[in-house]
Amino acid sequence: MTQAAQAVPEATTLAAEPSGSRRRRGRTGYLLMLPATLWLLLFFVVPFYSLVATSLFDSSGSDFRGYEMTYAWGNYVDVVEAYWQPFLRSLWYAALATGICLVLGYVLAYAIAFKAGRWKWLLLVLVIAPFFTSFLVRTLSWQLILSDEGFVVDALQFLRVLGPDDRLLATPVAVVAGLAYNFLPFMVLPLFASLDKIDPRLVEASSDLYAHPFVGFWKVTWPLSLPGVVSGTLLTFIPAAGDYINAEFLGSTNQRVIGNVIQGQFIDANNSPVAAALSVLLMVLIVAMVLVYVRRAGTEELL
Repeated sequence: MTQAAQAVPEATTLAAEPSGSRRRRGRTGYLLMLPATLWLLLFFVVPFYSLVATSLFDSSGSDFRGYEMTYAWGNYVDVVEAYWQPFLRSLWYAALATGICLVLGYVLAYAIAFKAGRWKWLLLVLVIAPFFTSFLVRTLSWQLILSDEGFVVDALQFLRVLGPDDRLLATPVAVVAGLAYNFLPFMVLPLFASLDKIDPRLVEASSDLYAHPFVGFWKVTWPLSLPGVVSGTLLTFIPAAGDYINAEFLGSTNQRVIGNVIQGQFIDANNSPVAAALSVLLMVLIVAMVLVYVRRAGTEELL
């Protein structure tokens, strides 16, 4: 049956439906959207408007009460000139952590989806088990693991990977390791959701056609798992770029990221316009990068 022939009964049904019933159904949809719309207005639109307005205050005031709305767009230029290095460092650390999570998470999700059998759901529970512990506690535990007297440093020094005076704590390695550990579940879960929906018979068909296992993976499994790859990388990169806890406890002043700068300007320096301008720039930059990434990945439907 052609599409035109199928459309005739549907059009007849819509025409026979009373107009009052269609209006009620339309109103029901709007009512169902109302709670989410109010939530977004109260907890996103209003705070975002307040943040943008604060970023345009005159930053020369001594405290928040001394600020005046002068539409100081120059605040954005000033913060870029002063803090471009923490900006780039945040993006670089987030990209490294996302890459590590993608490699480790894909292997783990693949094993759970195709090899775990009846242990599949137990392994998934173990993946999300760290979420039952505070983010701060998980990060502080890495101070013990990577400490100068810890077994990791001792083992690497024994293997001559580290010199006698080298260390891991307070280095970029520690910060990236903490980011990768804390955000790994955000990568594994979307990847598992995509891999678990793949029909194993498609993989078997590639083997029956004498494809090398690597070719079969690249031509069958990888394309079908791309929605999970895109979702996982976004869910990992976005919070990692704004995180400052790992840099605060596992790094030093040389590893300060933009989150540390924003926290210091808001709390320590009490310079709300500068902190707000940095926050707005970070949000805009991440949104722009996400849009470009999604379009380049060819998965615009995820938006």
